[in-house]
Amino acid sequence: MVNQRVGGIRVPVQKEVSKHAASDQFGQKRSSASKAPNGARTSSAAPLYAALDLGTNNCRLLIVRACEDGYRVVDTFSRIVRLGEGLGRNGRLSEAAMARTIAALQACAGKLKYRGVRHLRAVATEACRRAENCDAFLRRVRQETGLELEIISSEEEACLALQGCAPLLAPDCPDALVFDIGGGSTELSWLTCCGNSLVKKGALATGNLRAWHSLPMGVVTLAEKYGGKDIESPVYEAMVGEALEALHGFEAIAGLQSLAHQGNLQFLGTSGTVTTMAGVYLDLHRYQRHKVDGLYMSADTARAVIRAICRMSYQARVAHPCIGVQRADLVIAGCAILDAFLRTWPVERLRVADRGVREGILAGLIAQGQGVAVSEDLLSAAKAAE
Repeated sequence: MVNQRVGGIRVPVQKEVSKHAASDQFGQKRSSASKAPNGARTSSAAPLYAALDLGTNNCRLLIVRACEDGYRVVDTFSRIVRLGEGLGRNGRLSEAAMARTIAALQACAGKLKYRGVRHLRAVATEACRRAENCDAFLRRVRQETGLELEIISSEEEACLALQGCAPLLAPDCPDALVFDIGGGSTELSWLTCCGNSLVKKGALATGNLRAWHSLPMGVVTLAEKYGGKDIESPVYEAMVGEALEALHGFEAIAGLQSLAHQGNLQFLGTSGTVTTMAGVYLDLHRYQRHKVDGLYMSADTARAVIRAICRMSYQARVAHPCIGVQRADLVIAGCAILDAFLRTWPVERLRVADRGVREGILAGLIAQGQGVAVSEDLLSAAKAAE
């Protein structure tokens, strides 16, 4: 065992814990493209596919080109928009939140047009599911960006995250708990792995999913309830306690504690919380996806990183290159939810995924060889791309 300094403390690190990202069909190689006469970038190669995921906290776009071993990334976009800010208090999307989000979606629309994308699926999740004024927001999005957003259920959101993360599941562990700590909700999926075929193909059969559960809390909703800047220990424990209470029903149905005690349950997390923790653990001077995606952390290490983050002042979190001002007031709420998971299920380690719903969407689109056609007229309302 060796030690690593994280946030001013020594973190125990098992030597077998990998610091290397997974190598699979979701590589980050860039595809070549040329400009068409109209200014859009096109190629005579395979068509471009795009997935847009608008969550409670983030707006993410991924544009790829299909290839024999999966796909290659052509362009990406990610911005924290906090669409669900204040939603828990009044049940509505605020004007400021909608304006921030539409600005991000305009940038996405510009990228889609510039790249000449013709196959797209754009989804919205918890904030849009809950907001009373969601229909009005979707009309504004279409009018001002040309994009059509599809509101998906919590269950489909969890399934898409599973599809996107499947290549990171270890084939030698029979059961897996995949979790996505979002801004407004947290999705939990228990599945039985099917050996190497599941990992290699990155696809899940219907029978793989054993149980699914959506917790009515995420980093935004929990931080708005308890605060996110200066969090004392009793307040943090109250956050953890609320998450633990919300897990009781799922554990009663699934009974995963016995699997965890036997060493037959693997943990795979996909969210800003776990990727931020991984960046802090690795002491990165800037966030690097290829070092984070696929990283293993022992449970003891994860707990130590949680403690280190909780001991940081708000300003220290703002100054940290892998937390920053956009996550400084949310990361402790995410740590509390993950802490509740680790207290409920005594696994030996967890794996970090910097992938999820977008990759799941793309896996489905490419497998079907289709997507929603994106026309020039539909995108004509898009503002200039970044």
